[in-house]
Amino acid sequence: MGDDKGPALGGGNDPVSAPPPSDPKATLHRYLRDARQALLWKLDGLSEYDIRRPMTPTGTNLLGLVKHTASVELGYLGDTFGRPSEIELPWFAEDAEDNADMWATSRETREDILGLYHAVWAHTDETIRLLPLDAPGRVPWWAPEKANVTLHQILVHMVTETQRHAGQADIVREMIDGAVGLFPDRPNMPAGDAQWWTDYVARLEEAAGDAARQVDPGGRRAGEEDDRRAR
Repeated sequence: MGDDKGPALGGGNDPVSAPPPSDPKATLHRYLRDARQALLWKLDGLSEYDIRRPMTPTGTNLLGLVKHTASVELGYLGDTFGRPSEIELPWFAEDAEDNADMWATSRETREDILGLYHAVWAHTDETIRLLPLDAPGRVPWWAPEKANVTLHQILVHMVTETQRHAGQADIVREMIDGAVGLFPDRPNMPAGDAQWWTDYVARLEEAAGDAARQVDPGGRRAGEEDDRRAR
């Protein structure tokens, strides 16, 4: 297990004190700010190509994850509570192509998307500041029987959504250049060197093969069948 000790991070890189247990709204807001930063730093130090290129069969890419997360946060913590923003999201227009919020066009710069996310934070943080946790809202794109919500529910939803996409970004970044961790200064990872990780992965591969053979005695480790065919 990793080292989960260290200061919590707020909206920037400066450590902030955790709110007292009696302030659940501040706690949820802190977790949302942490999730935002966990997602954003995955773009640090990468080229324009690397932040945009699709890394999975369904096109998952880093800048697209930020674009999508910014867009849905604006809806959930803006329109849902009667606080529309002047920020335009043309990729949500009725005539927009599917998944237009999940990637950045060549005309949309890194600065455009990061600037959008920061502008969204300013608007949604104000929603959180102004409203109590039991403030009612309505999510127009949800099914009618589920559309009536509270700020508490939407904060939990948005923390979950942002951390989900931060987790996707974590894997995508590791696929690009091997960089891993929760935050640059608090990775929450074992302090192993390259050889430690090589040995660790080999041990996992061996354990997976052993488990498979317990179920299927004829099971082989990954690559063994290819090796046999090559002979």
